[in-house]
Amino acid sequence: MRKRSTLPLLFAAMAASAIAQSGNPAPVEPMKTHDPVVLAAMKASIGRVSMPGQVAVSPDGKWLAYTVGGRSGGGLHLLELANPDPAKDKIITPGSETSCANGAPVWSPDGAWLAYTSSCTSATEKPGQTQIFLWSKTTGTSKQLTHLNGLFQQVAFSPDGKQVAFLFVENATRSAGALAAMKPWSGVIGEDGIEIQRVATVDLATGTLKQVTPATLHVFEFDWSPNSKELAYIAAAPPGENNWWVADLYTQALGAAPKTIVDTAKVTGDLHGLQMAVPRFSPDGKRIAFIGGLMSDQGSTGGDIWVVSAKGGAPVDITPNIDGTPCYEAWVDDNKIGFVEDRRGSIRLPDYDVTKRAEVPGSALDLGQVSLSGGAIKDAVSISRNGIFAFVKSGFTLPAEVWAGPADAMKQITHLNDGAKPPAGKTESVEWTNEGFHVQGWLTYPVNYDPAKKYPLIVSVHGGPSSSIGPRWGTMSTYSLAGYFVFQPNPRGSFGQGEAFAAANKKDFGYGDLRDILTGMDAVEKKVSVDPKREGLTGWSYGGFMTMFAVTQTHRFRAAVAGAGISDWLSYYGENSIDQWMTPFFGASVYDDPAVYAKSSAITYIKNVTTPTLVIVGDRDGECPAPQSFEFWHALRAQGTKTQLVVYPNEGHGFRNPDNIRDRTEREMTWFQTEMPAQ
Repeated sequence: MRKRSTLPLLFAAMAASAIAQSGNPAPVEPMKTHDPVVLAAMKASIGRVSMPGQVAVSPDGKWLAYTVGGRSGGGLHLLELANPDPAKDKIITPGSETSCANGAPVWSPDGAWLAYTSSCTSATEKPGQTQIFLWSKTTGTSKQLTHLNGLFQQVAFSPDGKQVAFLFVENATRSAGALAAMKPWSGVIGEDGIEIQRVATVDLATGTLKQVTPATLHVFEFDWSPNSKELAYIAAAPPGENNWWVADLYTQALGAAPKTIVDTAKVTGDLHGLQMAVPRFSPDGKRIAFIGGLMSDQGSTGGDIWVVSAKGGAPVDITPNIDGTPCYEAWVDDNKIGFVEDRRGSIRLPDYDVTKRAEVPGSALDLGQVSLSGGAIKDAVSISRNGIFAFVKSGFTLPAEVWAGPADAMKQITHLNDGAKPPAGKTESVEWTNEGFHVQGWLTYPVNYDPAKKYPLIVSVHGGPSSSIGPRWGTMSTYSLAGYFVFQPNPRGSFGQGEAFAAANKKDFGYGDLRDILTGMDAVEKKVSVDPKREGLTGWSYGGFMTMFAVTQTHRFRAAVAGAGISDWLSYYGENSIDQWMTPFFGASVYDDPAVYAKSSAITYIKNVTTPTLVIVGDRDGECPAPQSFEFWHALRAQGTKTQLVVYPNEGHGFRNPDNIRDRTEREMTWFQTEMPAQ
């Protein structure tokens, strides 16, 4: 009898696989059983709080616009700072419609107009497309300014008030940046379908739209010159999600070609090969300030404050050897710059003398252990011409509220969450030393902590690595409610302790930072009643890598959950959409020095793993692609180590679907509750 060919079956299987990957994947099946402790903790952690989003104080410091409902918008409120009364807030919205999202308020230089974004558009507009509206302080009415097709952000008036500029991706199919879900692979990779973010302007009188920066540059941040005739911006050749790490600082006169002001690949000294963010013209237009430092993620800004002539030249570090991390800056006058500084979990607002390269004595406002937000970019604050600040402030025991006033008389403006109680046990700062480094982290207690009892501990490692965990309302509250301690360290490589500390993990991923974490755990065990036999590890992104790598280096952890992790830096280099970020940290490409990548790869030491590990990832993650999670899971399964892999459909590096987020939380907690139960 003739043997039947298997080729048709093989081709059919391949076709089915291709359809499954390129089509609409099925949702994750719900868990078949549910742990009552986990469900109770998740239910109790649901915050009944209102979240203010962006804020904008008027140029004269008399009026404040703010959103409620998060940074993406919701309700847009307007109040008079001299007499803030929620009952008297004016709700800004086009016409009488109140069900749409309104947000991103920005005042015109003369305070006559408030620009904002709104989804309250006419039936002739593309469904779901937000537009820019202008609210008139004189008439109290709004008019639509734009008719865009695409995504835009960071709206800014020109100083003469005649135009608005913004970052614009025309006909965008996804949000710009690496956090959003990547488009399914199709066509010529790296060439077809590239979406470019440019600076666009709209004339207020005519509504005319112009794309002013060239299509050869993807722009990440920008600023107007004081004379309204020029822009400063951070940009790189497309694709933007990959090339921010090699972006340059440009200036460009409107209607002219861009000019490179700073190329960190060519400068010498401490800025060489590093990243830049938050470009800001001085009031006289002669200089540009920016934040330069070792940064692993666009949008997670930190470094030193640098100043360069607007005509070009050698940039100067005006904050050398600062003990904290500047995250956002603004010129106070032509020789002073104020900035937001993250210093070991506390927030300071100092002014620096540009000429003296030193802090102005008595200028710093110490806000303590809080987090700030309120602008279009990280840690942005709104400041009027006469020195009135406005921002959203939150902390472990302080739900988010809008605060405003002069630096020496800040006061709480909103009372959206009066009476709200912290959803978790108390959180306190923990500090320790290791190998010459002073390290800081946060310890959250289990609710109803009894020092006579032993409790399990969850160690949660932040992403980045160039980032830090700050005090925020409700952080890790679900674990606390379930009866766990939660330890969130900021090991070497983190922001908050200067550039030397942030760069201390270069070419050393998973080693010194892990030793910092383990030493911090020792300090926690000496401080509180932790059961050393019930210690777990988790993290997302770089924290996911640390989880995967740590379980190859130590058997201290009873269970682990690795989210969007990296298991093999060598294969990762060719799989991810952001490979440019790696060279500043590893010192060379993987093709030039594979050994330094292998040294920090969990796969290299995978045979050491005995820790039960849950692995989680989004199927369209471009930062930490799903194959990295498959590799780790497959290796553990092959050697008989307990593991499970959960892939969430249509999710990128940052999950967006609320159902997926809830399911992910339940699975993570259930894994720990199964392997090292709190109750």
